[in-house]
Amino acid sequence: MITRRKTNQIKVGTVPVGGDAPVSVQSMTTTKTADVDGTLAQVYALAGAGADIVRITCNEVEAAQGLAEIVPRSPVPIVADIHFQYRLALAALEAGVQGLRLNPGNIRKEAHIKTVAMEAGDRGVPIRIGVNAGSLDKDLLEKYGSAVPDALVESALKEARYLEEVDFTDIKISVKHSNVPSMVESYRLLSDAVDYPLHLGVTEAGPPPGGLIKSVAGIGTLLNEGIGDTIRFSLTADPVEEAKAGRSLLEYLGLRERKGLDLIACPSCGRAEVDVIDVASRAQTALEGEGLPIQVAVMGCVVNGPGEAREADIGIAAGKGKGHLFIKGQVVRVVPESEMVEALLDEARRLAEEGVEARLAAADENASDVAAATRTQLVEIQGDANQSQERRSRVAEVAKNRS
Repeated sequence: MITRRKTNQIKVGTVPVGGDAPVSVQSMTTTKTADVDGTLAQVYALAGAGADIVRITCNEVEAAQGLAEIVPRSPVPIVADIHFQYRLALAALEAGVQGLRLNPGNIRKEAHIKTVAMEAGDRGVPIRIGVNAGSLDKDLLEKYGSAVPDALVESALKEARYLEEVDFTDIKISVKHSNVPSMVESYRLLSDAVDYPLHLGVTEAGPPPGGLIKSVAGIGTLLNEGIGDTIRFSLTADPVEEAKAGRSLLEYLGLRERKGLDLIACPSCGRAEVDVIDVASRAQTALEGEGLPIQVAVMGCVVNGPGEAREADIGIAAGKGKGHLFIKGQVVRVVPESEMVEALLDEARRLAEEGVEARLAAADENASDVAAATRTQLVEIQGDANQSQERRSRVAEVAKNRS
């Protein structure tokens, strides 16, 4: 169980961030903000994929005008991304956005920053201080020589002081770096320095799979340490993939309730009776469309499969031309191998509707006996790959001789 660091809580629209609120998922649109319908379509797609908050660029007057139409129709709170022009932050506030992201590296004038903060404070709109290693303040680059963690944190603290000096404390901070170890160290230092909620991300992570690996390495490390209140996977990909990945990571870490499919599968071996990769792929395709919040296991053989995956809600294991369908490790049905995926899908739907106890009670009478007989037959044919009985005997013998 992860013990999260306690931070001050802010609200981005209706979404609480920090404190005891769930870790939230953010992503960002890639459309031109002036294209209202196109941007809204992407916002809805992101919300459907698990994004709690969506950031939209506000880089020109037409973008701010677009926000005025987008915000009232959005299913999730909108954060305006501001670069260089502080007046566009004021325009975004007038458009009704529920949050601002300011980059200290490119809005340099203290007076401009404070003007935005006072206007945001009057409207109850929080500000994210978005420090980025790639656009760090030139003075700090000269001081530190490069975008080291201490430089990123100093930038964030300097910006926070500007906001605090006008009594603005609805603050969230990020210190993103494209180098994973530097990103992790930056957030650790920042976490020790402030109580503001932190937004985690590896900036410019790149396309999958590398971008996913880097993001999970950085964000996952910090979340496991209890650091982080909201996250974004910055991938060179469809932003919907960012939202899906972020949501999945939180579910896998137990930080958000599962809303989608969690498919686990054995890596396959010489004992497998089917092409596990093919079956798992077909099962995932079939089940993802159902939107069922369950854990499903696909196992290559019946000798160890149901036992190893007994914590899964439901699963299928292959054996001698048949598929052994199991719920919480108990075999409930034996079906032809050609019907494995279809049977798994059917049972998953029933499980979601009726619950575990009802489906266990509806198990085929002889399913367990057939499964046990098949396991025995396979062990006789293939041998005990783990040499379980021999190993147990040797262990017992050693224990006796130690007396």
